[in-house]
Amino acid sequence: MTIHKRLKDKRQESGMTLQEVADLVGVSRQTIQRYESGNIKNIPSENVEKLADIYHTTPQQLYNWEVQKEVEVSIRDLIPLVTKQLPLLGDIACGEPILADEHHGEWVETTENINADFCIRCKGDSMVGARIYDGDIVFIKKQADVENGEIAAVLIEDEATLKRVNKNNKGFIFLMAENPAYAPIVIDLKENGRIVKILGKAVAFQSVL
Repeated sequence: MTIHKRLKDKRQESGMTLQEVADLVGVSRQTIQRYESGNIKNIPSENVEKLADIYHTTPQQLYNWEVQKEVEVSIRDLIPLVTKQLPLLGDIACGEPILADEHHGEWVETTENINADFCIRCKGDSMVGARIYDGDIVFIKKQADVENGEIAAVLIEDEATLKRVNKNNKGFIFLMAENPAYAPIVIDLKENGRIVKILGKAVAFQSVL
């Protein structure tokens, strides 16, 4: 079931009219109707948030994502029994993608139970909902693909970003922020022509706070 059909079902379950929902969201009645019919493919993230609140649900449930909770642990909460060092490859954007900047020769010490191959320093605030803040170190396990709902380091051409990844069977990949101020990055893998590569899955982070 698509988000469009789910929005219509939720509205009908609530007993609300198109106009009532439109007034609460701050758009026209025709816009809500186009959301429900699928004529508007990419609904602004802030409106999805509003609709989720109106229908007493979450954006994830509206999209029907099967979000698998990745390991999001702070190094402060771990008992450092055995430590190891991982290479710090550079910066990655938590916001708009930025040029990947590798800093060879830098290392970060962590506990041995962190199953990662390298780590990256984050910039920006788009992942604050996952407790990942500007300056945090995120540990990445190298893998070419991730499950829907997992956070990954993704390379778009020569630019790298950290986002929650969702894919569908129509060849689209959605790179989702954990901050409603940022719209999803939507890439049509069949037509876009941009080279998109998943560098690996985020398995842990070290907070600077």
